[in-house]
Amino acid sequence: MSDRCVAHLDMDAFYVSVELRRRPSLRGLPVIVAGSGPRAVVTTASYEARRFGVGSAIPAARARRLCPDGVFLSPDFPYYREASREVMALVRAHAEEVEVIGLDEAYLELTGMPAPRAEMRRLALDIERQCDLRCSIGIGPNKLVAKVASDAEKPRGFVVLTREQARARFAEAAPGLVPGIGPKTAERLRALGIDTLAKLAGADERVLTERFGPRHGAELGRRARFEDDSPVTQERKVVSESRETTFDRDIADITALESILAGLVEQLCATLVAQGRGGRTVGIKVRLDDFSTHTRARTLTEPVASADRIGPLALELLRRFAPQRPVRLIGVRVAGLEQRDARSDEQLTLAV
Repeated sequence: MSDRCVAHLDMDAFYVSVELRRRPSLRGLPVIVAGSGPRAVVTTASYEARRFGVGSAIPAARARRLCPDGVFLSPDFPYYREASREVMALVRAHAEEVEVIGLDEAYLELTGMPAPRAEMRRLALDIERQCDLRCSIGIGPNKLVAKVASDAEKPRGFVVLTREQARARFAEAAPGLVPGIGPKTAERLRALGIDTLAKLAGADERVLTERFGPRHGAELGRRARFEDDSPVTQERKVVSESRETTFDRDIADITALESILAGLVEQLCATLVAQGRGGRTVGIKVRLDDFSTHTRARTLTEPVASADRIGPLALELLRRFAPQRPVRLIGVRVAGLEQRDARSDEQLTLAV
Protein backbone atom coordinates (compact mmCIF):
# COMPACT_ATOMS: atom_id res chain seq x y z
CA MET A 1 0.00 0.00 0.00
CA SER A 2 1.17 3.51 -0.76
CA ASP A 3 2.41 5.59 2.17
CA ARG A 4 0.44 8.53 0.83
CA CYS A 5 -2.73 9.59 2.66
CA VAL A 6 -5.39 11.92 1.23
CA ALA A 7 -8.81 12.92 2.55
CA HIS A 8 -11.81 14.24 0.66
CA LEU A 9 -14.33 16.27 2.65
CA ASP A 10 -17.80 16.76 1.19
CA MET A 11 -20.47 18.76 2.98
CA ASP A 12 -23.81 16.97 3.26
CA ALA A 13 -26.60 18.66 1.25
CA PHE A 14 -24.69 21.87 1.81
CA TYR A 15 -27.07 24.57 0.53
CA VAL A 16 -30.06 22.99 2.24
CA SER A 17 -28.11 22.45 5.45
CA VAL A 18 -27.07 26.10 5.52
CA GLU A 19 -30.70 27.13 5.02
CA LEU A 20 -31.81 24.84 7.87
CA ARG A 21 -29.24 26.46 10.12
CA ARG A 22 -31.18 29.72 9.95
CA ARG A 23 -34.57 28.01 9.61
CA PRO A 24 -34.40 25.21 12.19
CA SER A 25 -38.18 24.82 12.12
CA LEU A 26 -37.79 23.18 8.67
CA ARG A 27 -35.58 20.33 9.93
CA GLY A 28 -37.02 16.95 9.07
CA LEU A 29 -39.09 18.33 6.18
CA PRO A 30 -38.47 17.81 2.44
CA VAL A 31 -36.64 21.07 1.66
CA ILE A 32 -35.60 21.92 -1.89
CA VAL A 33 -33.37 24.83 -2.93
CA ALA A 34 -34.30 25.87 -6.46
CA GLY A 35 -35.03 28.89 -8.59
CA SER A 36 -38.61 29.92 -9.25
CA GLY A 37 -38.66 30.36 -13.03
CA PRO A 38 -40.19 27.77 -15.39
CA ARG A 39 -36.71 26.66 -16.47
CA ALA A 40 -35.15 26.67 -13.02
CA VAL A 41 -33.34 23.59 -11.76
CA VAL A 42 -32.83 22.14 -8.30
CA THR A 43 -29.60 23.28 -6.65
CA THR A 44 -29.82 20.70 -3.87
CA ALA A 45 -32.40 18.88 -1.80
CA SER A 46 -32.61 17.60 1.75
CA TYR A 47 -32.37 13.86 2.27
CA GLU A 48 -36.09 13.84 3.11
CA ALA A 49 -36.80 15.29 -0.35
CA ARG A 50 -34.44 12.86 -2.05
CA ARG A 51 -36.67 9.99 -0.95
CA PHE A 52 -39.23 11.35 -3.42
CA GLY A 53 -36.70 11.21 -6.25
CA VAL A 54 -35.71 14.87 -6.08
CA GLY A 55 -32.04 15.44 -6.88
CA SER A 56 -29.65 18.17 -7.95
CA ALA A 57 -29.97 19.53 -11.49
CA ILE A 58 -33.45 18.15 -12.21
CA PRO A 59 -36.01 20.75 -13.38
CA ALA A 60 -37.70 22.51 -10.48
CA ALA A 61 -41.08 21.92 -12.14
CA ARG A 62 -40.45 18.17 -12.04
CA ALA A 63 -39.36 18.41 -8.40
CA ARG A 64 -42.69 20.05 -7.56
CA ARG A 65 -44.54 17.18 -9.21
CA LEU A 66 -42.45 14.56 -7.42
CA CYS A 67 -42.69 16.30 -4.04
CA PRO A 68 -45.78 18.54 -3.99
CA ASP A 69 -45.53 19.04 -0.22
CA GLY A 70 -41.88 20.06 -0.38
CA VAL A 71 -40.64 23.38 1.00
CA PHE A 72 -39.06 25.30 -1.89
CA LEU A 73 -36.48 27.99 -1.10
CA SER A 74 -34.72 30.34 -3.50
CA PRO A 75 -30.91 30.07 -3.50
CA ASP A 76 -28.95 32.62 -1.45
CA PHE A 77 -25.40 32.28 -2.75
CA PRO A 78 -23.83 35.14 -0.74
CA TYR A 79 -25.02 33.35 2.42
CA TYR A 80 -23.67 30.03 1.17
CA ARG A 81 -20.29 31.57 0.35
CA GLU A 82 -20.04 32.99 3.87
CA ALA A 83 -20.86 29.57 5.35
CA SER A 84 -18.25 28.00 3.07
CA ARG A 85 -15.61 30.43 4.35
CA GLU A 86 -16.41 29.35 7.92
CA VAL A 87 -16.05 25.67 7.03
CA MET A 88 -12.86 26.04 4.98
CA ALA A 89 -11.19 28.07 7.73
CA LEU A 90 -11.65 25.04 10.00
CA VAL A 91 -10.44 22.68 7.26
CA ARG A 92 -7.23 24.68 6.84
CA ALA A 93 -6.70 24.62 10.61
CA HIS A 94 -6.49 20.81 10.45
CA ALA A 95 -4.16 20.37 7.46
CA GLU A 96 -1.41 22.42 5.84
CA GLU A 97 -2.16 21.44 2.23
CA VAL A 98 -5.81 21.95 1.24
CA GLU A 99 -7.37 22.07 -2.22
CA VAL A 100 -10.82 23.67 -2.10
CA ILE A 101 -13.25 22.50 -4.79
CA GLY A 102 -16.23 24.83 -5.02
CA LEU A 103 -18.07 25.86 -1.88
CA ASP A 104 -18.61 22.46 -0.28
CA GLU A 105 -15.68 20.17 -1.10
CA ALA A 106 -11.99 20.00 -0.29
CA TYR A 107 -9.05 17.62 -0.59
CA LEU A 108 -6.56 17.46 2.27
CA GLU A 109 -3.02 16.07 2.02
CA LEU A 110 -2.49 14.02 5.19
CA THR A 111 0.75 12.25 4.27
CA GLY A 112 3.11 12.26 7.24
CA MET A 113 0.40 13.24 9.73
CA PRO A 114 0.79 11.14 12.93
CA ALA A 115 -2.90 10.18 13.30
CA PRO A 116 -4.80 11.24 10.17
CA ARG A 117 -8.03 9.37 10.95
CA ALA A 118 -8.32 10.88 14.42
CA GLU A 119 -7.54 14.32 13.01
CA MET A 120 -10.31 14.01 10.40
CA ARG A 121 -12.81 12.89 13.04
CA ARG A 122 -11.90 15.97 15.06
CA LEU A 123 -12.42 18.10 11.96
CA ALA A 124 -15.90 16.69 11.36
CA LEU A 125 -16.78 17.30 15.00
CA ASP A 126 -15.44 20.87 14.86
CA ILE A 127 -17.54 21.62 11.78
CA GLU A 128 -20.63 20.22 13.49
CA ARG A 129 -20.07 22.12 16.74
CA GLN A 130 -18.85 25.44 15.37
CA CYS A 131 -20.79 25.68 12.09
CA ASP A 132 -23.84 23.53 12.87
CA LEU A 133 -23.25 21.65 9.62
CA ARG A 134 -22.50 18.02 8.74
CA CYS A 135 -19.96 16.50 6.40
CA SER A 136 -18.78 13.17 5.00
CA ILE A 137 -15.11 12.26 4.80
CA GLY A 138 -13.28 9.68 2.71
CA ILE A 139 -9.64 8.73 3.25
CA GLY A 140 -7.43 6.84 0.84
CA PRO A 141 -3.99 6.62 -0.78
CA ASN A 142 -4.98 9.09 -3.51
CA LYS A 143 -7.59 11.70 -4.40
CA LEU A 144 -9.67 9.30 -6.48
CA VAL A 145 -10.11 6.74 -3.70
CA ALA A 146 -10.79 9.48 -1.16
CA LYS A 147 -13.45 11.08 -3.38
CA VAL A 148 -15.36 7.87 -4.00
CA ALA A 149 -15.05 6.88 -0.34
CA SER A 150 -16.58 10.18 0.82
CA ASP A 151 -19.66 9.49 -1.33
CA ALA A 152 -20.10 5.90 -0.17
CA GLU A 153 -21.99 6.34 3.10
CA LYS A 154 -23.56 9.82 3.04
CA PRO A 155 -24.72 11.58 5.13
CA ARG A 156 -22.12 11.86 7.92
CA GLY A 157 -20.04 9.12 6.35
CA PHE A 158 -16.49 8.30 7.39
CA VAL A 159 -14.91 5.73 5.09
CA VAL A 160 -11.25 4.68 4.90
CA LEU A 161 -10.17 2.50 1.97
CA THR A 162 -7.01 1.25 0.36
CA ARG A 163 -6.89 1.14 -3.42
CA GLU A 164 -7.41 -2.63 -3.35
CA GLN A 165 -10.38 -2.28 -0.98
CA ALA A 166 -11.92 0.33 -3.26
CA ARG A 167 -11.59 -1.99 -6.25
CA ALA A 168 -13.26 -4.82 -4.35
CA ARG A 169 -16.03 -2.71 -2.79
CA PHE A 170 -17.05 -0.99 -6.03
CA ALA A 171 -16.29 -3.80 -8.49
CA GLU A 172 -19.93 -4.21 -9.53
CA ALA A 173 -20.67 -0.48 -9.61
CA ALA A 174 -21.27 1.25 -12.93
CA PRO A 175 -18.23 3.03 -14.40
CA GLY A 176 -19.99 6.37 -13.93
CA LEU A 177 -19.39 6.07 -10.20
CA VAL A 178 -15.81 7.22 -10.77
CA PRO A 179 -15.16 10.95 -11.35
CA GLY A 180 -14.06 11.61 -14.89
CA ILE A 181 -16.33 8.99 -16.49
CA GLY A 182 -19.37 10.90 -17.69
CA PRO A 183 -22.71 9.65 -19.03
CA LYS A 184 -21.63 9.69 -22.69
CA THR A 185 -18.46 7.73 -21.97
CA ALA A 186 -20.43 5.26 -19.82
CA GLU A 187 -22.89 4.76 -22.68
CA ARG A 188 -20.07 4.04 -25.12
CA LEU A 189 -18.58 1.59 -22.63
CA ARG A 190 -21.93 -0.22 -22.32
CA ALA A 191 -21.95 -0.60 -26.10
CA LEU A 192 -18.70 -2.54 -25.68
CA GLY A 193 -20.28 -4.74 -23.00
CA ILE A 194 -18.41 -2.94 -20.20
CA ASP A 195 -21.00 -2.04 -17.57
CA THR A 196 -19.06 -2.41 -14.30
CA LEU A 197 -15.81 -1.05 -12.91
CA ALA A 198 -14.46 -4.59 -12.63
CA LYS A 199 -14.99 -5.16 -16.37
CA LEU A 200 -13.44 -1.81 -17.17
CA ALA A 201 -10.42 -2.48 -14.95
CA GLY A 202 -9.83 -5.78 -16.72
CA ALA A 203 -10.61 -4.60 -20.24
CA ASP A 204 -8.04 -5.00 -23.00
CA GLU A 205 -6.28 -1.64 -23.26
CA ARG A 206 -6.06 -2.02 -27.02
CA VAL A 207 -9.86 -2.12 -27.23
CA LEU A 208 -10.15 0.97 -25.07
CA THR A 209 -7.54 2.94 -26.99
CA GLU A 210 -9.11 2.00 -30.33
CA ARG A 211 -12.50 3.23 -29.13
CA PHE A 212 -11.46 6.25 -27.03
CA GLY A 213 -7.98 7.13 -28.23
CA PRO A 214 -4.63 6.26 -26.63
CA ARG A 215 -4.71 8.84 -23.85
CA HIS A 216 -8.37 8.62 -22.82
CA GLY A 217 -8.51 4.84 -23.22
CA ALA A 218 -5.54 4.27 -20.94
CA GLU A 219 -6.92 6.78 -18.42
CA LEU A 220 -10.26 4.94 -18.25
CA GLY A 221 -8.47 1.76 -17.24
CA ARG A 222 -6.43 3.57 -14.61
CA ARG A 223 -9.51 5.19 -13.10
CA ALA A 224 -11.32 1.86 -12.90
CA ARG A 225 -8.31 0.49 -10.99
CA PHE A 226 -8.33 3.59 -8.76
CA GLU A 227 -4.85 4.61 -9.86
CA ASP A 228 -4.25 8.33 -9.37
CA ASP A 229 -1.11 10.35 -8.70
CA SER A 230 -2.57 13.86 -9.00
CA PRO A 231 -1.36 16.24 -6.27
CA VAL A 232 -3.37 18.18 -3.73
CA THR A 233 -2.77 21.71 -4.97
CA GLN A 234 -3.30 24.54 -2.52
CA GLU A 235 -4.11 27.12 -5.17
CA ARG A 236 -6.43 26.53 -8.11
CA LYS A 237 -5.52 28.77 -11.00
CA VAL A 238 -8.72 30.32 -12.26
CA VAL A 239 -8.07 31.30 -15.87
CA SER A 240 -11.52 32.64 -16.73
CA GLU A 241 -14.58 34.24 -15.20
CA SER A 242 -18.08 34.22 -16.68
CA ARG A 243 -21.69 35.14 -16.06
CA GLU A 244 -24.69 33.75 -17.90
CA THR A 245 -28.44 33.51 -17.57
CA THR A 246 -31.16 31.24 -18.92
CA PHE A 247 -34.42 32.96 -19.75
CA ASP A 248 -37.84 31.89 -18.53
CA ARG A 249 -39.05 32.50 -22.09
CA ASP A 250 -37.01 32.64 -25.28
CA ILE A 251 -36.10 36.19 -26.39
CA ALA A 252 -35.91 37.30 -30.01
CA ASP A 253 -35.66 41.07 -29.46
CA ILE A 254 -32.01 42.07 -29.99
CA THR A 255 -32.45 45.25 -27.93
CA ALA A 256 -33.62 43.19 -24.94
CA LEU A 257 -30.71 40.81 -25.41
CA GLU A 258 -28.24 43.68 -25.48
CA SER A 259 -29.67 45.09 -22.26
CA ILE A 260 -29.41 41.72 -20.51
CA LEU A 261 -25.87 41.19 -21.77
CA ALA A 262 -24.87 44.64 -20.49
CA GLY A 263 -26.18 43.67 -17.04
CA LEU A 264 -24.13 40.47 -17.07
CA VAL A 265 -21.05 42.48 -18.06
CA GLU A 266 -21.59 44.75 -15.04
CA GLN A 267 -21.79 41.73 -12.71
CA LEU A 268 -18.71 40.11 -14.19
CA CYS A 269 -16.62 43.27 -14.17
CA ALA A 270 -17.51 44.06 -10.56
CA THR A 271 -15.95 40.71 -9.61
CA LEU A 272 -12.86 41.23 -11.78
CA VAL A 273 -12.21 44.72 -10.41
CA ALA A 274 -12.67 43.51 -6.80
CA GLN A 275 -10.18 40.72 -7.44
CA GLY A 276 -7.71 43.02 -9.19
CA ARG A 277 -7.70 40.77 -12.25
CA GLY A 278 -8.14 41.36 -15.96
CA GLY A 279 -8.26 39.19 -19.05
CA ARG A 280 -7.21 39.48 -22.67
CA THR A 281 -9.98 37.42 -24.26
CA VAL A 282 -13.61 38.58 -24.20
CA GLY A 283 -16.29 36.18 -25.38
CA ILE A 284 -20.03 35.66 -25.49
CA LYS A 285 -22.13 32.50 -25.36
CA VAL A 286 -25.55 32.23 -27.01
CA ARG A 287 -27.86 29.22 -26.82
CA LEU A 288 -30.78 29.29 -29.23
CA ASP A 289 -34.26 27.82 -28.84
CA ASP A 290 -33.15 24.71 -30.76
CA PHE A 291 -30.51 24.15 -28.01
CA SER A 292 -27.60 24.85 -30.36
CA THR A 293 -24.84 26.75 -28.53
CA HIS A 294 -22.65 29.36 -30.22
CA THR A 295 -19.61 31.24 -28.93
CA ARG A 296 -17.78 34.25 -30.25
CA ALA A 297 -14.57 35.77 -28.83
CA ARG A 298 -11.88 38.34 -29.45
CA THR A 299 -8.41 38.64 -27.97
CA LEU A 300 -6.87 41.97 -26.99
CA THR A 301 -3.26 43.05 -26.55
CA GLU A 302 -3.82 44.23 -22.97
CA PRO A 303 -5.87 42.74 -20.10
CA VAL A 304 -9.17 44.50 -19.43
CA ALA A 305 -11.54 44.40 -16.46
CA SER A 306 -13.90 47.39 -16.55
CA ALA A 307 -17.41 47.40 -17.98
CA ASP A 308 -16.73 50.37 -20.22
CA ARG A 309 -14.03 48.32 -21.95
CA ILE A 310 -15.59 44.84 -21.97
CA GLY A 311 -19.19 45.94 -22.56
CA PRO A 312 -18.79 47.49 -26.03
CA LEU A 313 -16.79 44.52 -27.26
CA ALA A 314 -19.33 41.99 -25.94
CA LEU A 315 -22.16 43.92 -27.58
CA GLU A 316 -20.25 44.08 -30.87
CA LEU A 317 -19.77 40.31 -30.79
CA LEU A 318 -23.50 39.82 -30.20
CA ARG A 319 -24.47 42.18 -33.02
CA ARG A 320 -22.10 40.48 -35.45
CA PHE A 321 -23.49 37.07 -34.52
CA ALA A 322 -27.04 38.42 -35.01
CA PRO A 323 -29.00 35.39 -33.75
CA GLN A 324 -31.47 34.19 -36.36
CA ARG A 325 -33.62 32.33 -33.85
CA PRO A 326 -35.00 33.18 -30.39
CA VAL A 327 -32.38 32.97 -27.63
CA ARG A 328 -32.65 30.68 -24.63
CA LEU A 329 -29.41 31.58 -22.82
CA ILE A 330 -26.83 34.33 -23.06
CA GLY A 331 -23.51 34.80 -21.28
CA VAL A 332 -20.25 36.73 -21.24
CA ARG A 333 -16.77 35.47 -20.41
CA VAL A 334 -13.32 36.94 -19.85
CA ALA A 335 -10.40 34.52 -20.18
CA GLY A 336 -6.64 34.63 -19.86
CA LEU A 337 -6.95 36.23 -16.42
CA GLU A 338 -3.98 37.78 -14.68
CA GLN A 339 -3.36 40.15 -11.83
CA ARG A 340 -3.44 43.76 -12.92
CA ASP A 341 -1.81 46.95 -11.72
CA ALA A 342 -4.78 49.01 -10.55
CA ARG A 343 -3.14 52.16 -11.93
CA SER A 344 -2.63 50.79 -15.41
CA ASP A 345 -4.64 52.18 -18.30
CA GLU A 346 -6.81 49.66 -20.14
CA GLN A 347 -6.54 49.79 -23.89
CA LEU A 348 -9.04 48.27 -26.30
CA THR A 349 -6.42 47.58 -28.93
CA LEU A 350 -7.14 44.41 -30.87
CA ALA A 351 -4.41 41.84 -31.22
CA VAL A 352 -3.15 41.35 -34.74
